Amino acid sequence: MKLPDNLTRYRIVAIASSGEKNFGKGESAITARLPLMVRPSPPRFLNFGDTFKLPVVVQNQTDAPMTVRLAVRATNAALTDGAGREVLVPANDRVEVQFPAAAEMAGTARFQVLGAATGAGKASDAAELALPVWTPATTEAFATYGVIDGGGSPAIRQAVALPGKVVTQFGGLEVTTSSTQLQALTDAFVYLVTYPFECAEQRASRVLSIAALRDVLTAFSAEGLPSVAAMQTRVAADLERLDNLQNGDGGFPFWERGRPSWPYLTVYVTHALLAAKAKGYAVPQAMLDRSRSYLRDIESHYDAFYPKEVRWSISAFALATRRQMGDLDVAKGKRLMKEAGGADKLPMEAAGWLLSTFTGQADAVAERKALLRYAQNRVSETAGAANFTTSYKDGGYLLLSSDRRVDGVMLEALISEDKDSDLIPKLVTGLLAHKKAGRWANTQENTFVLVALDKYFQTYEKVTPDFVARVWLGQGYAGELAFKGRSTTSLQLDIPMAAVAAATKGAPGTPGTPGTSDLTIQKDGAGRLYYRIGMTYAPADLRLLPADYGFVVERRYEGVDAASDVTRLADGTWKIKAGARVRVRLSMANENRRYHVALVDPLPAGLEPMNPALAVTGPIPLDPQEQTGRGPYWWWYGPWYDHQNLRDERVEAFASLLWEGVHRYEYVARATTPGTFVVPPPRAEEMYMPETFGRGGTDRVIVE
Repeated sequence: MKLPDNLTRYRIVAIASSGEKNFGKGESAITARLPLMVRPSPPRFLNFGDTFKLPVVVQNQTDAPMTVRLAVRATNAALTDGAGREVLVPANDRVEVQFPAAAEMAGTARFQVLGAATGAGKASDAAELALPVWTPATTEAFATYGVIDGGGSPAIRQAVALPGKVVTQFGGLEVTTSSTQLQALTDAFVYLVTYPFECAEQRASRVLSIAALRDVLTAFSAEGLPSVAAMQTRVAADLERLDNLQNGDGGFPFWERGRPSWPYLTVYVTHALLAAKAKGYAVPQAMLDRSRSYLRDIESHYDAFYPKEVRWSISAFALATRRQMGDLDVAKGKRLMKEAGGADKLPMEAAGWLLSTFTGQADAVAERKALLRYAQNRVSETAGAANFTTSYKDGGYLLLSSDRRVDGVMLEALISEDKDSDLIPKLVTGLLAHKKAGRWANTQENTFVLVALDKYFQTYEKVTPDFVARVWLGQGYAGELAFKGRSTTSLQLDIPMAAVAAATKGAPGTPGTPGTSDLTIQKDGAGRLYYRIGMTYAPADLRLLPADYGFVVERRYEGVDAASDVTRLADGTWKIKAGARVRVRLSMANENRRYHVALVDPLPAGLEPMNPALAVTGPIPLDPQEQTGRGPYWWWYGPWYDHQNLRDERVEAFASLLWEGVHRYEYVARATTPGTFVVPPPRAEEMYMPETFGRGGTDRVIVE
C-alpha cells in the first residue's frame, strides 16, 4: 500500500474468520510523515513598526544527518538579514532557524518558506502563511463635508497641509463626491458595522444600521464598506447570537444569557429585529413573540431604584416599538402622559417616542398637539441649525443616554407627524454639524441619527442630478464622474500620503512645517454635489504619551516564574525572556462613577495571552498581590468587570457600572516570538460617551 502525501495518522483494522464460529480482529496505527518537515511558528499578528524573528523549525525524520537549504519569500514585510540559510540537521532531530523581518505597511503580510535537502534523497517541504499587520499605534483622522449647488461651473478649494512629520507609507487623502447627502453617512455606517465590541446592544446597532441603510450605501466605494454578501452574513450571525442571548422572560442581557435582562436594551433589540424583518431578513418569530410579551408588561421588569423619568422613557419607547409590531396601544400612551402630568413633564426622548406612537391617530389629536408644542418650546434654534435641549439625571445610564440621540428620535417623529415643519431641515444641519471625524460619539447616537436621516433623505431630496464632478490636487488632475438621474453612485479618490507629501512639498524626513496645496472640486451642470474630504495619517513618532480625560490607565509587565524574566531598561523599554510567562498588570483609576466602561490592552505581537478557561493552558500561578489584597468577602463581591475577552491582539474587560476608585486587572501571556515590538497604549473609555477616556503610553517590548 502506497501512502498518499497526507501527514496524518491511519488506523488499520484486520479481521479474519474461519468457518462459522471462529473470528479474530486486530488493529494498529501508522503515522504518515515526510522525511523533511518545515514548520514556521509566526506570531498571530504584527503592529506597524514591529521587527521580529520568524522562527522556522526544520525537522529531520530520517536516520541520517541532513543538510537543508532554506529560502523565505515575503510580501508586505522586509527580510532584514537575508532570505536564505543552510543548516545541518542531525538524524531524528530538529533545528530552529530564525529570519529577522520587519512589517512594512498596515494590511496583510505573507510568507512562503521552502526547505530542500542536498544530496541523493532530495527531500523537500514548503509552507505558506499570512498574518495581519495592524495600523500604527498612533493614528488620527479628520474629515470635512460640504455641498456645491447652483448653475454654471461652481467650485470649492480646500487648503491641504500635512500635520507635521507623518509616515508616508500609511494613509492619505480620501475625496468622495456624490449627488446625495447619504454620502455623508458613510463614516458613521462603517463605524457601526466594524465596531469591535460585541454585546447585545452593539450587535443590535449593527443589525439596525444595515437594515436601514444597506441598500443605499452599498453603491458607495468608501474604504472599509463591506460587500452586500458580507453584510448579509454579518446580520445573520448577529441575529443568531441575539437569539441565543435572549432570556426566558423575553428580555436581553448585555453579554450572557442568564444574566439579568435590561428593559431598555430589550426594547432596543426588539426595535432592531423589527427593522431587520421589514428588510427581508429571517428573524425567528418565536424571538419576536417573547419580546412582545416582555414589552407589553415592561413596567413589571423595572427595578425599584429606576427613577420615574427613566420608567416613562422606556415605556414610551416600548409603545413606539409595539406599534412597529402592529400592536398599537394608544390608551396606554395616554395613561403614561397623564401619569407624567402632561407633555411638558416628560423627558424629551419619551415625548418623541410617544409622538411616533400617536402619529396619524384621530383619537389622540390633543396629545399630538401638546407633544408638538412641547418640542417647539424646547428647541434651541439659529438661522441655519437647531437642536433640542435636554438633560439626564443619575438614571441616564439605564437608557444609554446621549443628547444627539434625542435629536434623532425627535427628527424621526417630526418627519412622521409634521413633515412640512421648517424645523426639520435645521435639525438635520445641527446633527451633521455635531459629527466628529465623520461620525457621532457612540453606537446609540449613530444608530438613531442614521435611521432618522435616512428617513429625511428619502422624504425630502427631490433634485434630479445632471452634472459632472471633477477633482484636482494642486496642478494634478485626479478624476471625474458624471451624475445623471437619481443614483447613490459616488466617486472616491484615494490619494496616497506620499503623493500628498509631494504636492505639499513636505518630503519625508524634511524638518519644519510642510507647505500647502489646494484641493479643488468643481461641479459642471445642474444639481447638488455633496463632497467629503478626509485625511488619515500616522505621525512619524509612533510614541503616544499618556492622557487623562476621565480615566488614568497604567500598564506593567512582570515575570511569573522568575522576576529576572522581565526587566525594564533605562529608556523605558521592556525586555522579556523568550518563552517566559509574563503577568500583565493594568491599573485604571476614575474619580467619578462611569457607565459602560471598556478597558482595552493591546498586546505586543511577540506575546500570546494564556486563557485559563482552556484545559490545554495548564495551571497558572495565582497572583500574590491579588491574594494578599483581597478582603474577607472577596468571593461575594467578585471582580469589578462583568465580562472579558482574550483575543489574538488585545485583551478586553467591560463593566456596566464602575464606581469611583482604583481598579486592577491582570492576565498572563507567554513570550512566543523574538523581536522588537511596538505596543499601543492601554485605553479605557465609556463606550457611549467616548470623549470620557484615558490611555497609558506607547510601550516598546523586546523579546529575546
